[in-house]
Amino acid sequence: MVKKRHTAQDARESIPAVAFTAPAGRPAGVEVLTLAELRERADACALAVPHRPDFHHLLVVDEGRLRHTVDFRKYELSVNDWMWVRPGQVHHFGNLSGVEGRLVLFESGFLDPATAAAARLEDWFGPAVHHPEGEQARAVDCALRHLHREFGALRGLPLEMHIEVLRHLLAVLVLRASRLSAPAGGGEAWSGAGAVRGEGEGRAPDADGVCEASETFLRFRDAVERGFTRSRRVEDYARQLGYSPRTLSRATAAATGVGAKEFIDRRVVLEAKRLLAHGDQTAARIAVRLGFADAANFAKFFQHRTGSTPISFRTEVRGPA
Repeated sequence: MVKKRHTAQDARESIPAVAFTAPAGRPAGVEVLTLAELRERADACALAVPHRPDFHHLLVVDEGRLRHTVDFRKYELSVNDWMWVRPGQVHHFGNLSGVEGRLVLFESGFLDPATAAAARLEDWFGPAVHHPEGEQARAVDCALRHLHREFGALRGLPLEMHIEVLRHLLAVLVLRASRLSAPAGGGEAWSGAGAVRGEGEGRAPDADGVCEASETFLRFRDAVERGFTRSRRVEDYARQLGYSPRTLSRATAAATGVGAKEFIDRRVVLEAKRLLAHGDQTAARIAVRLGFADAANFAKFFQHRTGSTPISFRTEVRGPA
């Protein structure tokens, strides 16, 4: 019997995905709203359930403190803190009562390719939380205010022109946001019930310096994202990309602080944690989806990397059945 080959997309299917839906009478691809409007429109319980949107969330806190979880790393945001959650990341909101802020939802395809490349929209491993100060904070806030005003001025221009204005203003915002500084470790993490701690805080490989990363690393990172369920061998990616394994490890270490093998393994661990925490598949089924020969090999790999068995991890984050 030939074993079915699974892709990274297959592995993600058991986590609820959320597609972008434009509000009635509004242009598709982008939406700007306040957290007060979000509370009015969405069920608080639904917002607290982990989900995997296929669009970007760019959020700034104006009043209060917001707790938000992104790929098992828990953050607490204060006034003027920004958070950028990218498509494919699993996240959920904490208690939104007493918190005010502004939120921009947008699809990657709404922006032109040049802007998407310059802002590194495909950088899934970038830091989630930013604490801008001074002129940097003022510039990104001004860009958001202009976009928010224009989003609400639908009747001022023909629809086609209105959409182009929004596209250009969003481009300014994401270009500004892509250059925001982030603290070491990607933000202020907090510990609470069900917090997942340990190596890398249970998140994707740290890549705070990815803006300066080499083309070699970026190609390797993208190849891993496409193929981590098929191979965990550095040699396979080196052969596919035309580099030596040593070259890949040097480029990855320079960009992330870990070697190529560690980078691959952390990506596999992250997806395993997502599936264990937010899905109902058995560990054996998850093992198959992630490319392991059997459940025993998967359990051994997972315990070595996290210090916990798959079942123990699921119980820790979800509680006993």
